Amino acid sequence: MPNDPLNAFVPYGRTEVAGAASGPLAGLRFAVKDLFHIAGLPTGAGNPDWLRTHEVPRETAPAVQRLLDAGARVAGKTLTDELAWSLAGENAHYGTPENPKAPGRIPGGSSSGSAAAVAGGAVDFAIGTDTGGSVRLPASYCGLYGLRPTHGAVPLDGSVPLAPSFDTVGWFVREAALLRRVGAVLLPPAPDPAVRRLLVAEDAFAIAGEAVRSALTPALERLRERFGAADAVTLAPEGLDQWRPVFQTLQAAEAWAAHGAWITATKPTFGPGVRDRFAAAATLDPALAHAAAQTRDGIRRRMDELLGMDGLIVLPSAPGIAPLRGSSGATVDAERGRALAILCPAGLAGLPQLSIPAARLQGRPLGLSLIGPRGSDSALLAIAEDLFA
Repeated sequence: MPNDPLNAFVPYGRTEVAGAASGPLAGLRFAVKDLFHIAGLPTGAGNPDWLRTHEVPRETAPAVQRLLDAGARVAGKTLTDELAWSLAGENAHYGTPENPKAPGRIPGGSSSGSAAAVAGGAVDFAIGTDTGGSVRLPASYCGLYGLRPTHGAVPLDGSVPLAPSFDTVGWFVREAALLRRVGAVLLPPAPDPAVRRLLVAEDAFAIAGEAVRSALTPALERLRERFGAADAVTLAPEGLDQWRPVFQTLQAAEAWAAHGAWITATKPTFGPGVRDRFAAAATLDPALAHAAAQTRDGIRRRMDELLGMDGLIVLPSAPGIAPLRGSSGATVDAERGRALAILCPAGLAGLPQLSIPAARLQGRPLGLSLIGPRGSDSALLAIAEDLFA
C-alpha cells in the first residue's frame, strides 16, 4: 500500500478518523489493530475470508472511542496475524511488517502492525490485543513499552475475540510518559497497591538463558536499588513448561468455541501454523479443557500468593531477541514454545504485565517485564516512568 514503508497498515484502506477537538491526548495519532471495530471501516482480522464474510461494523469499539474522545486521531488500522493466533507477526496473506529496530527480523505478533507503526515512528502510540503475549513479545522485539493490563480492566467489546478468558487490550509507546497518559484514558480509576517487594523469577530467567540475564542485569540492579532488596522466587514449582500446555489447551478450546462454526461453514484459507492450531482445536477433548481449567485455578492462587498486595515480579519479556524473518517452521515453533513458557503466568492468572525496553543483545532490543498484583496497572506504569524513562 502507498506511504506504508513498514507494511504496518491493512492494505484495504488507510483511513484516518478524527478525535475530539480537545482532550488529554489531543494532537496525538494512534493506530488500531485490525481486530477492533471502527464504524464504517471493515474489520479483516488478518484473513481475507474473514474480511469477505463479515459486514462493515456500524459501531466503534469502546476502547477506540475512549481514545478518540480524549482527542487522539486514528491514523489507520494495522496488520495482525490471522485471528490473532500467532506470536510471529508473519501473515501468509498480507506479509510481514518491518521491525525498524531489528531489520531482517520479525516484529512479533499478533499485534505486529501496531508494534511496527510505533517503532517506526508512523504514529505516537498504537493499541493491540494480548492473549498469550501479543503485546509483550512485539514490545520486546521492537524496543517498545507494551502493557498487558489486568484482565477485564479495559473493555474488549467491539473486537474479534480469540480466547476471551485471556484476551486483553494493550498498547505500545516509545516513551514511558505517554504510556501513563494513555493509561489514564483507558484504565479504570482505582487505588494502586503499594508495591514494596521485588521478586526475581528465576525459572523464567533460566528459560531465557545466561546471555539474556546478563543483558538485563543493569536494569535489574536499578530495580534492586529502588526496592532495597530482591528475593529469588520460582513461579512454577512443577516447571513453567508444565504451565504452558495449560494455557495452550484453554486457548485452543476457547478459540474453537469462538470461531469453529464460522470455520466449518466458510472453510477459510489459513496460513501455516494458524491452520494447524485451528485443526488441532477442532478435535480437542473437552475433558482436557476441563482439567486445564482446574489447574489454572491453582496457578492463579499460586501467583496471587507470591505477589500478595505489595509484590512485584521481574522476569524477561522474551527468551531472546527477535528471530530472523523466514526462519524454518521448527525454529519458529521452538521459539514460540520458549516464549509461551515465560509469557503464560500473567495470562493464566489474569495479572498485569509491562514490558520495558531495558536492554540490547547483539545490537537488538530486549525487554524486561514487571508483573504486579491484580489492579496494579498504573503502579507499573509509574515505576517504568520513574526508573526507565
